[in-house]
Amino acid sequence: MFCFPVRVYYSDTDAEGIVYHTHYLDFAEHARTEMFRSLSIKTQGGEVSQRTLLEKSGLAFVISSVSADFKKPGLLDDLLEVRTSISSIKRFSMVFDQKVMRGDELLVELKVKVAAIDLSVRRPTPVPQWLVDAILSEGHLSS
Repeated sequence: MFCFPVRVYYSDTDAEGIVYHTHYLDFAEHARTEMFRSLSIKTQGGEVSQRTLLEKSGLAFVISSVSADFKKPGLLDDLLEVRTSISSIKRFSMVFDQKVMRGDELLVELKVKVAAIDLSVRRPTPVPQWLVDAILSEGHLSS
């Protein structure tokens, strides 16, 4: 499991200091991006990052579906944590399970399915084996 801290800023909230529901999608995106960056392996001469995947591999991950179950509101100045694991990796896609937590309190539970896309033809492409191996070696695949 990958854990990513998030501070709730004024721009994340409405006039009452409650996090806008769409900002949880941003928090989850940031956590997935940083999880890739944390893989600590080198590929084609650079780090594993969204930019590296785009520029050197022509690979992008696009969201194909999202479900969100909102339990409790996040509030202005909260320090939250997005806990991310991958529940499945298939040939062309991955499913991320993400929980936005405030301490031990579950605020939002998300399931995000992403598809691997070859940007040169804008079609699905297999998830690279080196990436699958890195995810497995870092323990990000949940059982």
